[in-house]
Amino acid sequence: MKILGLNASPRGKESRTLRLVNAVLDGALSEGAEVELIDIYDLDIGFCTACGSCYAKGECTLEDDFPLLFDTILGAHGLVLGSPNYIDSVTAPLKAVFDRMADAIHCQMLSGKFGCSVCTAGGSRQEEVVGYMNHVLTSLGAITVGGVGVAIGRDPSALIPAEEKAFELGKRLAQSVRGEHKYTDQEKLLQDRREYFCGLIKYRRNEWAHEYDWYVRMGWLKE
Repeated sequence: MKILGLNASPRGKESRTLRLVNAVLDGALSEGAEVELIDIYDLDIGFCTACGSCYAKGECTLEDDFPLLFDTILGAHGLVLGSPNYIDSVTAPLKAVFDRMADAIHCQMLSGKFGCSVCTAGGSRQEEVVGYMNHVLTSLGAITVGGVGVAIGRDPSALIPAEEKAFELGKRLAQSVRGEHKYTDQEKLLQDRREYFCGLIKYRRNEWAHEYDWYVRMGWLKE
């Protein structure tokens, strides 16, 4: 079992978001998972140009670190997203990663995986950012197991109990990968989403040949 953490804070080792991501990974590690951490700010991730090549060919025209990052994501069983609150959203490098995943959303490439999110904020709306990151995971086909958000601008000590919650979240993430928790409502939602994209891709099969072939190969669409 491999759990991958993505930290999207520009503060490096001083990042308090990193402390939450590491707490989740420590919780997963305590449950026997193999863990890996990637700092998004160490990577070169270009902005999506909306060329549509990924839909048609399964290839991106940009040459940067995204393909290696995405292969690492696909090789994990669980995913932890971490970002500070930047104007009620994630930091720009993480948003760039999300925007490069349009093909993965159409193809539901994180189906069968589990994820969670953590966020630090100065004053407020950390829960909204957690919800947004978990929504992205759901859009990609993953089941989300929860999240932790904390505002620390007026009370830096609030980070300590948040780390404890993040540790427990990591344990639940690993347990979920092992099948110890059920998410019936999410499974139904993801099935409905897959059926929606199945119909869309079937309709656009001549333009989106790669995605059509993906659905056939996965056994989700019969020729």
